Amino acid sequence: MNLESTTLKLLDLPFYTEGPCVDEIGNLFFTTLSGGQLLRMRRGEAPVKWAEARCPNGQLITAGGIHLVCDSAEGAIVQFDRTGSRTGELVNGQCAGYTVRCPNDLIEDRYGNVFFTDSVRESGRVFKVGKDGAQQCIAAGLDYPNGLALSPDQSLLYVAESYRNRILSISPSEETARPVSVWATLPAHQSGRPVDNLPDGLATDAEGRVWAAHYGMGAIQVFSPEGSLLATLDTGLPLTSNLCFVSDQPHRKSVLVTGGYAEPGPGAVLMMTVDM
Repeated sequence: MNLESTTLKLLDLPFYTEGPCVDEIGNLFFTTLSGGQLLRMRRGEAPVKWAEARCPNGQLITAGGIHLVCDSAEGAIVQFDRTGSRTGELVNGQCAGYTVRCPNDLIEDRYGNVFFTDSVRESGRVFKVGKDGAQQCIAAGLDYPNGLALSPDQSLLYVAESYRNRILSISPSEETARPVSVWATLPAHQSGRPVDNLPDGLATDAEGRVWAAHYGMGAIQVFSPEGSLLATLDTGLPLTSNLCFVSDQPHRKSVLVTGGYAEPGPGAVLMMTVDM
């Protein structure tokens, strides 16, 4: 698939960036991990510090406008209101009877259930926190589960398994056993080092394609709904961490991209326009 893209760097920062999301009026948000900040960027304005956390990573804005942020240092999912004030934790150190060590990314389904990854080598887990507060571990024994995305009909939950360089799929609606399948394997870096090809953040577009931020590869990989690699988009960020759609039209996508040049920094935030 031949995709044409243009990239606009929105800003450079001293810290590697993560957690891109956009609210209903077009405000852009992202996190700085080691910088301990959640930043907001309005059109035509410089970014401002919106909130603080110890090590804010993946972020989502719920259907109700609440920000949920994975804090990798606290082992918590921290909740903020619309003004950036911390109001509590959805998860704090424990979930479904297990210790949560490194919450990384999260997503909400149409029913208000939240899924999140605990990024641990070889024994990572994926958890579900129901709208009713019920907690479940829906996948275990993963080698650093990372980004999450849902198919448009929400019949599949996609999970980036970073140190296996692949994307898994799970049926999130199953209430008993949830078989985990290998949905796609990403291209491998020529260096042969696992750290150079770690799938990180995921997003799905309206047509069901899966877009994967490929940390270490400096790229976004685009897959068909069936799991075939369609295109590789160079970002210019060696450590491309995550992405979200700001505009998702059939023939043109505007994509907010986070990452950086090293960890803990420097970092950057990009806007990519992709013509399909």
